[in-house]
Amino acid sequence: MLEQNLRATGTVRPDRQSAYKNHRLQAFIWTPSNAIEYGRGWLRDRILAALPKQKYAGVIVALVIGDQRAIEQSDWSIFNRTGVGHLVAISGLHITLIAGLFAALAGFLWRRSFFTRAQLPLVLPAPKVAVLAGLLAALMYVLLAGFGIPAQRTLYMLCVVGLAYWTGRLTHISYVMCLALAVVLLFDPWALLWPGFWLSFGAVAIILYASSGRVGSDAVTEPQILTPVQRRRQPSRMARTWRALRAGAYTQYAVTLGLLPLTLLLFGQYSLVSPLANAAAIPLITILIAPLSLLGSVLPSPLSEWLLLAAHALLELLVQFLGWLSSQPFAVWQAPMPSPWMFALALGGTLLLLAPRGWPARWLGLFGWLPLILNTSGWPEQGQVRVTAFDVGQGMALLVETPQHRLLYDTGPYYSPESDGGNRVILPYLRARGIDHLDAVVISHNDNDHSGGALSIFKEIAVDRVYSSLAPTSPIVQAAPDHKRCQAGQQWRWEGVAFDMLYPAPVSYDSDKWKPNARSCVLKVSLGKHAILLPGDIEAVQEDELVNGGNAALLRADVLLAPHHGSGTSSTEAFLQAVQPGLAIFQVGYRNRFNHPKPEVLARYGRLGIRGLRNDESGAILLQFDDKLTVQEYRREHARYWYGK
Repeated sequence: MLEQNLRATGTVRPDRQSAYKNHRLQAFIWTPSNAIEYGRGWLRDRILAALPKQKYAGVIVALVIGDQRAIEQSDWSIFNRTGVGHLVAISGLHITLIAGLFAALAGFLWRRSFFTRAQLPLVLPAPKVAVLAGLLAALMYVLLAGFGIPAQRTLYMLCVVGLAYWTGRLTHISYVMCLALAVVLLFDPWALLWPGFWLSFGAVAIILYASSGRVGSDAVTEPQILTPVQRRRQPSRMARTWRALRAGAYTQYAVTLGLLPLTLLLFGQYSLVSPLANAAAIPLITILIAPLSLLGSVLPSPLSEWLLLAAHALLELLVQFLGWLSSQPFAVWQAPMPSPWMFALALGGTLLLLAPRGWPARWLGLFGWLPLILNTSGWPEQGQVRVTAFDVGQGMALLVETPQHRLLYDTGPYYSPESDGGNRVILPYLRARGIDHLDAVVISHNDNDHSGGALSIFKEIAVDRVYSSLAPTSPIVQAAPDHKRCQAGQQWRWEGVAFDMLYPAPVSYDSDKWKPNARSCVLKVSLGKHAILLPGDIEAVQEDELVNGGNAALLRADVLLAPHHGSGTSSTEAFLQAVQPGLAIFQVGYRNRFNHPKPEVLARYGRLGIRGLRNDESGAILLQFDDKLTVQEYRREHARYWYGK
């Protein structure tokens, strides 16, 4: 939000008490940016109206105006697993194609003086007119794309090449890229924080580096005029086609190999099927689907509907092929995000592998990849337990790790149909660590802020067993592998670490008078004399049952996950005195509407000498139990530079 100059966010809620209902103001204030957004909205509505109830209409919208909001999360999973996500938008390749088509059309018409006798080429040379028309078309297309980083990079590079052509200067493409890089950062320094910035310029840099010494000079020169003898000695059409295919295949190989270390550094995974997927997707989208979508969005009806339906049919066939590729077990290589030295070594090895002809022993670059390939997810040492309290907003999610097992307690909140704590926070963290398997998941109860990310996690991560207090008809229970109902008395041990379920009692499931909070799964994790208590959203009545139920001694723990996020209906003094924690963790969202934790509850913890840590202030909180308790706060360890001393 900071990078996009958004200073605040808000929510419009239905006003059920007032006689005046919320309604959208049909007012338009004319500014250049508003006019562009109005045009983008008009095109979007036109495409969606022409493709009613079509599954991939959102992808067509993304190809025309760069608006990706209507693409379903399941489709994004396919695109990301096959490495074609860069094509599901207005990419540099699309902009260059459109600029070239308009340039060719303008040059063709200008040479013929638009079929008049005006002799326009005598006024201004046709090649310069073609360059100007191509730049104007690229500018309009980039504005439609929302001015994203890849689109900016392409526009600025085209502008530098066009300016060089108009001024009669020879310009090396490497200079063009550096000038475009400087202009992007001049207008938007925060672009450095966006992965697309590094991938976009990185891809161009790799292509330039890998092609040096192979395809000749990288200078942009005037078209060469051949003599009849030279034209006769030109290679045949078949030979030229074969040469072009070889060049395209090598370029794809160079980009695939060259961006692998950077992609692992940014995302912790890499698509092994991306070369095959891109070989099919790039020509189909660039040559057929994108042009048909553009023409269909502006031409009059019924021609527009026919073109858009044709584009959608081709896209549907492509996605079916990509879906088959993504379903293969070898589709994605997932590994922990490399450390800086691993990345630097792998990048050096990659540059050696792609070095120009004549470099000796280029194969030695493979050894630079060994640390990256052999990198594995770290485990706690024997006699240790690691607990990560995620910063999921107003919700709950903790990862408990022993030397050989992992358990996830709660799965974060539900944000929207496309977004939840599972796919936005927990899964990216697991991928960054190279974790693709969980031994157990405990879902304390049915509230969305605790179970909202469960389905996303079940789809992406292998889970052996699930404990919950949810009803048997719950979609989460139906999707869960080896589901077991939480109940007091369940216990197991992993590498000397004891897991004890303290609540709810089996009889509580026979009554329908309790809210989901009252059936929260209360789990205690113990290692020797150290323990952490995870009570979910239990409230005062359940706390009293635990304190006075004859097992109060089992409540003793060094760390307490504050019940119900520190609400006013929980954390009773008797319960806190029974637990006697030295540290309490409040998993709450920044400025949450419930005002959790309540000031009186915080005062109660402070009066009893309990230190409190909050995810909205500390970010993710890492606890390590061994001979002592070690606490790390992410925002303290990785503070933004503007918080530096």
